[in-house]
Amino acid sequence: MGKQGGGNDFPHAPSGLGGGVRHERHREVSVGRGEDHPPHIRLFQPADWPACWAIIGPILKAGETYPQPPETSEAAARQWWIDDHRAVYVAELEGVVVGTYYLTDNKPGLGSHVANAGYMVGPAAQGRGVGRAMGIHSLSAARELGYQALQFNLVVTTNQASIRIWDDLGFSRVGTLPKAFRHAKHGLVDALVMYKWLDGDGGR
Repeated sequence: MGKQGGGNDFPHAPSGLGGGVRHERHREVSVGRGEDHPPHIRLFQPADWPACWAIIGPILKAGETYPQPPETSEAAARQWWIDDHRAVYVAELEGVVVGTYYLTDNKPGLGSHVANAGYMVGPAAQGRGVGRAMGIHSLSAARELGYQALQFNLVVTTNQASIRIWDDLGFSRVGTLPKAFRHAKHGLVDALVMYKWLDGDGGR
């Protein structure tokens, strides 16, 4: 998901909050690009929060990829990223947390079979395949949590790096939202809705 203040490889925004953290166990998947060791991706633990905040805070402050207010406090960020989502993960390189992502219901009730996700990557991981690895990992994790599809509601079009990743992973661009994001540098810019069906071949 331009990269500034944390190198967010995946700039889509969340929509629809789950009912708190429900960290179901499932097998871990090791993925990544060949030029580096694959990151180790695992479920978030409370001790990971300082490292996660060091990634999340600058990305929100930059105002380029997420709609949360740039002045979001640490407490509010933790409530949003950790407490409001169904499962939260971290990516490690050499034992250091360099990325994090969450999965949650995109909508409640009759829409809860579709997941939403948010991803952030720290500056130490730029160019090392961590963003792509978390994207691939999240597809497997979403299936194991029982989701049938994954939807991104606000993929900011100024961040072409993330869009290329989602295209590569088989997401469909199902719509464009004109001037839906107020970018800190570029003003009003378009955003994409992207969607991938996970349950066999019956989706788009």
